[in-house]
Amino acid sequence: MGGGLAGSEAAWALAERGIAVTLHEMRPVKMTAAHQTDRLAELVCSNSFKSVEPTNAHGLLKAEMRRLGSVVLDAADQARVPGGAALAVDRIAFAQAVHDRVTGHPGITVLRGEVTELASPGIVATGPLTSEGLAAAIARRLDASALAFFDAIAPIVSADSLDTTRLFRASRYGKGAGDDYWNAPLTEAQYDALVTALRTGEQYQPHHEFDRTPYFEGCLPVEEMAARGRDVLRFGPMKPVGLRDPRAGTPGLRSGSVEPYAVVQLRQEDRAGQMWNLVGFQTRLKVPEQVRVFRMIPGLERAEFLRFGSIHRNAYINSPRALTAHLSAKDDPLLLFAGQLTGVEGYTESAATGILAGVNLTRLLRGEAPVVPPPTTMLGALYRYVHTADPEHFQPMNANFGLLEPLERAVRDKQKKREQLVERALRDIDVFARGIGVEVTA
Repeated sequence: MGGGLAGSEAAWALAERGIAVTLHEMRPVKMTAAHQTDRLAELVCSNSFKSVEPTNAHGLLKAEMRRLGSVVLDAADQARVPGGAALAVDRIAFAQAVHDRVTGHPGITVLRGEVTELASPGIVATGPLTSEGLAAAIARRLDASALAFFDAIAPIVSADSLDTTRLFRASRYGKGAGDDYWNAPLTEAQYDALVTALRTGEQYQPHHEFDRTPYFEGCLPVEEMAARGRDVLRFGPMKPVGLRDPRAGTPGLRSGSVEPYAVVQLRQEDRAGQMWNLVGFQTRLKVPEQVRVFRMIPGLERAEFLRFGSIHRNAYINSPRALTAHLSAKDDPLLLFAGQLTGVEGYTESAATGILAGVNLTRLLRGEAPVVPPPTTMLGALYRYVHTADPEHFQPMNANFGLLEPLERAVRDKQKKREQLVERALRDIDVFARGIGVEVTA
């Protein structure tokens, strides 16, 4: 159930192993508050799958997924647009690629319409925007309340509305092609004015008690960051570190330095370079305030907004309390859960759990025991976290090196430590993949 990233991966993993699959997706019969199309794997937030570098936690997880046969990453590679060290995609081309691959598989049948009851054997991967009817069925079955939080979506502006004479092209530390982002440099006075505007701008206020939920710390609205302190943004999404403005005498430069006081980065959204996303500027400001405040950014004075920032309610299961180690219902190992619904946070993390859910349901249907990679791998470490975290304080989790099992021998040098963690993870995921019958090609 669910035709997002995790559901598409799960369906593909099952079908590739000879299991006949019925994939239930309620769109377009019933739409969510954030989706706009009926395509499988539609991206509703960022168009970036984050880093591809193996010494980055997200890059390591991608390397593991490729070894397990990820259909999502194959599609992302086909739809890639410039993004420095990040795997950024043309979201329309990406969703179409996944949609075509999955719907074209002879072993997969897609049924459209809302599902309001849990079926076993099956995989529930309906994501953070699970319908109220199915969410109620999940809560009844698991006897556990679903928590809720907001994801805030960043605005997208039109390329031809940007004043590029006030911007400069560069990637942080020159990664990727070295000039993958437009960057808007701010002086200290401009930065302070923007922070004040963000703090005082009129925001959407929830009208119902169930909407009054904590934000996920990894995806805070930009005005929430501004409210937490003057320099929070300058040490967060607006940090100037690694960005050097090549233009002499450009407003926004500190005296004697080529590093701006603060920077707003714009990331390419589509192959043609017509759409640019304000990186890290997810927001709950009302639409007129978004126009007023974000046009204070140098170079965006006449910005045309192709998509305004918005917020939507997300739900996830308290997995440590309600699910098993392979993320099934405790009273039915054949009823599995995957994706953001389980408490992993992020595109790559969600898709990865879909792969493993498909692998494990196949094994269970064949009378074999479910398996989870060791916690020396990023995928195994994520599974360990969502199963063993404190249920009283459970929060969604991104891939990060802190989840991995420590090295047997401590390494003081941070870079060398990461390199050894990565080497061990890839070695162990290769062993795991071969153990479940996957021929490792990555």
